[in-house]
Amino acid sequence: MFGRRGNGEFGNKKPKSAPVNPAIQAQATKSAVPAPKTANAKPQLVEPQQEKPKETVPETTRTQEYYATKASIFNALVEAIDLSQLSRLEPEDARDEIRDVVNDIIVLKNLVMSISEQEDLLEDICNDVLGYGPLEPLLARDDIADIMVNGAHTVYIETAGLVEQTNIRFRDNRQLMNICQRIVSQVGRRVDEASPICDARLPDGSRVNVIAPPLALDGPALTIRKFKKDKLTLDQMVDFGTISPEGAEILEIIGRVRCNTVISGGTGSGKTTLLNCLTRYIDSNERIITCEDSAELQLQQPHVVRLETRPPNLEGEGEITMRDLVKNCLRMRPERIIVGEVRGAEVFDLLQAMNTGHDGSMGTIHSNSPRECLKRIESMIALGGFALPSKTVREIVVGSIDVIIQAARLRDGSRRITHITEVVGMEGDVITTQDLFVYDITGEDANGKVIGQHRSTGIGRPLFWDRARYFNEEERLARALDASDAVGGLHG
Repeated sequence: MFGRRGNGEFGNKKPKSAPVNPAIQAQATKSAVPAPKTANAKPQLVEPQQEKPKETVPETTRTQEYYATKASIFNALVEAIDLSQLSRLEPEDARDEIRDVVNDIIVLKNLVMSISEQEDLLEDICNDVLGYGPLEPLLARDDIADIMVNGAHTVYIETAGLVEQTNIRFRDNRQLMNICQRIVSQVGRRVDEASPICDARLPDGSRVNVIAPPLALDGPALTIRKFKKDKLTLDQMVDFGTISPEGAEILEIIGRVRCNTVISGGTGSGKTTLLNCLTRYIDSNERIITCEDSAELQLQQPHVVRLETRPPNLEGEGEITMRDLVKNCLRMRPERIIVGEVRGAEVFDLLQAMNTGHDGSMGTIHSNSPRECLKRIESMIALGGFALPSKTVREIVVGSIDVIIQAARLRDGSRRITHITEVVGMEGDVITTQDLFVYDITGEDANGKVIGQHRSTGIGRPLFWDRARYFNEEERLARALDASDAVGGLHG
């Protein structure tokens, strides 16, 4: 068989229609009495009346004996199959090849397994060889926002804004480390003892962070921020209650009329998702350049250049920082510059770009409020080594940023846009702002869900009114502000 080593004991391919040898069934009949006493026996899995989700059935019932059996078969598979030949096959053909060899191994080892157990085992081993092992069922679920692996035996997930522990586990830390290396190698990066910290991404754009021993004491720690297969839109955010319909229309106008925008929020508040939503309203004829540590943004416009930072090599050379990318953007004739996450001195170059003809540039910053966002920008400029008076820095900020959008994850796990705030100007040495939209929490229901409402602050002519008029959007902006003011009056 193509992909197998030599003509040894696993050289005879079994027909796919009969994966289980009759000898196994006879052996299973002989072992019918003691089988339920073993740790590997799972009689509930073969009862047709019990139906459970596929991703939960294997994990809730697997035992140490199951993993020992899997390890034994996996080791025999590695000896029986030529992985270099297997890599040349198409994914489906490679899975079929592995399944055939595993079936042969099960027969030759006289293992007693039910049909459902055997199918689970086949799927697990295929995922180990060709995919991301135990992570595959989690990656396939679109309702999971984060996957957090704390060593081989502890896996947490976040669904609906709440974190819960799963029963998924890896064979050992070595298997987990191999999967981490497989993930980061796809984007030309590495993780090992010499370079134990790595940021990477999956093919769908999901963000990956790995920190390995000796820095992680209990085994490799892997964190995956998953992206939904169906990208969220502002209309869907309205349905979820993240923003009101009037607020969504104002956000759409902000993206359309080239306001320089900073999206502020804490970890997991939905900053990158909101940034993706706003970029939908950029004109298709604009040249956009994105700069990111790991490429997550998925813009739909035809003229997009995506740039990504690069870590240093083994000799500590060749690093390309975010600031290098932002500075290089200015030589690439951009119309908009979008920085996935502003973390350091690159904020100064982004502000300079916003103030020198690149209107409509955007970025995200970790902070808890619009006012804190402005302070954090000042501190990042200071940490970058720029010896500028504080008043000069604030004048640069005021001249560059038009709007700050604050996103938050509430205590019940829901996400809300809590502020749409304009940067107005300076009063003495203080930056002045005005809120166009705010979210007020009014209480919680019987299920612990936070109750609140978005409301307008009553400002009828925002500072970007003239910009909206230039893009023929002032009438739509006026209608959205009037409608939001009316809604706020009814609820208030």
